Amino acid sequence: MASTSHVWDRALHRGNAWLQELSGELGWDDRDATLLALRAVLHALRDRLTPNEAVQLAAQLPLFLKGVYFDGWRPSATPVKLRDREAFLDQVRRPLIRGIPEADSEEVTRAVFKLLDDHVSGGEIADIRNMLPAEWGDLWPAASGLT
Repeated sequence: MASTSHVWDRALHRGNAWLQELSGELGWDDRDATLLALRAVLHALRDRLTPNEAVQLAAQLPLFLKGVYFDGWRPSATPVKLRDREAFLDQVRRPLIRGIPEADSEEVTRAVFKLLDDHVSGGEIADIRNMLPAEWGDLWPAASGLT
């Protein structure tokens, strides 16, 4: 039993480290708001990817963030064809309005994409970026996923 607890403790620690890093990037003290922001961007991104690519991204997320990421997912309804940058940011904005109405969806998206860029393999980031319209490229850190 102790080994299971140890594994779960490490998983929680890693997920909390991601949230703390994102909180710092956004300049927020509210961990619940940070989790809502992360969820909003992850869901918008996940729904824009093919199911296979969405699962490949999930494989690199901390354990408890995988649950957040997959919550409510309907793979048969993806990928959603959001070609317009504003339509994507609107997908992010919708859940933010309910919990953090003052949040800027573009700022939040940039911060989450930076977090992903810092923790997900370069090859996976390149695969994701190649699936997205070129006009969304400025939402990622400079040279992100480009090898």
